[in-house]
Amino acid sequence: MSVQLIDTHTHLDFDDFDADRQNVLQHCKQLGVERMVVLGVYQRNLQRVWDLALSEPSVYAALGLHPAYLDEHRPEHLQELRGWLERLAGHPKLCAVGEIGLDYYIETLDRDRQQTVLDSQLQMAADFNLPALLHVRRSHADTIATLKRFKLKRAGIVHAFAGSREEAREYLKLGFKLGLGGAATWPQALRMHRVLKELPLEGVVLETDSPDMAPAMHPGQRNSPEHLPDICQALAEIMNVPPERLAQASTANACELFGWS
Repeated sequence: MSVQLIDTHTHLDFDDFDADRQNVLQHCKQLGVERMVVLGVYQRNLQRVWDLALSEPSVYAALGLHPAYLDEHRPEHLQELRGWLERLAGHPKLCAVGEIGLDYYIETLDRDRQQTVLDSQLQMAADFNLPALLHVRRSHADTIATLKRFKLKRAGIVHAFAGSREEAREYLKLGFKLGLGGAATWPQALRMHRVLKELPLEGVVLETDSPDMAPAMHPGQRNSPEHLPDICQALAEIMNVPPERLAQASTANACELFGWS
């Protein structure tokens, strides 16, 4: 595939990549994965994400506090995040607020507190006119209701989308893109395959969520931005479109969202 690809969601800063991060980045370049968005998940990796974005031409940063680490987040971490966004306002390497959201899959996480932390960060996305990169697990109804309250001008991405066609429609109406990655490539993801066939190309972007969510063609391996061309190929088959067309649409959608030429 000669089309340029963008990985809209990766955790390349995680120590899973410490041994060979440079090799991965080099290989991505050869494969046509020309840009990647690396996301903050807790206060202690914001600096690391930002340093990686500054040191690598192909890497862009999103900064946020992930719901799965709720027990670690402190009120001062939200203040600190706002400080980061203030300092970096308008910086070309800062592209979004994320990874933020609601996770109802992990039952031990306090839902009210998750909502408070999400609201606070969506307000930051609104204040600094940035897109929001959302983690949504078993929480589509509450997430959609929240987004309707905030009406973000630049919307964002619902990462690892695995909802219904009705939920897809709601997000698309709000201006959000749906992030598609490895989970949907598995043959047993039949419900998701039915939804994929109906998604408009102007509403989707590609992602890996590496090192997690390995695609079906790389089972049990560390996932990597290097797998994005294979993910694109597999999803295009399910969606009945040429892979080049899916790649072009995803790249155009990501560039439009993040304000890249």
